[in-house]
Amino acid sequence: MNIEKGTKHEVKKTVTAEITAAEMGSGALAVFATPAMIALMEQAASELCEKYTEEGITTVGTAINIQHLAATAVGAEVKAVATVTFCDGRKITFDVEAFDNAGLIGKGTHERFSIKSDKFMIKAEERKNISAE
Repeated sequence: MNIEKGTKHEVKKTVTAEITAAEMGSGALAVFATPAMIALMEQAASELCEKYTEEGITTVGTAINIQHLAATAVGAEVKAVATVTFCDGRKITFDVEAFDNAGLIGKGTHERFSIKSDKFMIKAEERKNISAE
């Protein structure tokens, strides 16, 4: 996979009750949940990568380091932007940011690896029958 440094992709979503901290179990308040913000950031990065992958190849998230900087109320629109900072074959790294109407609400870094979908799923299936004892 070869994606130029600086390539960007953005996704938008409206904050609903289902993606609040109180509903998702990540806090007690009805504000945009950190796990939901992270998922939106990963979605932006994943969708960007999908534009550059061949059939049978996808990417998986392998690392994320995020700061959630501001609260966003239900009903507000949020967007996440993923910007490629490094691409070397299978490894792609991103700067990720999230915004609401008032400005920046989160930022950090995200890493993805390209994988062969069928081989990856076979390995995942094999793991469910292995005892960790």
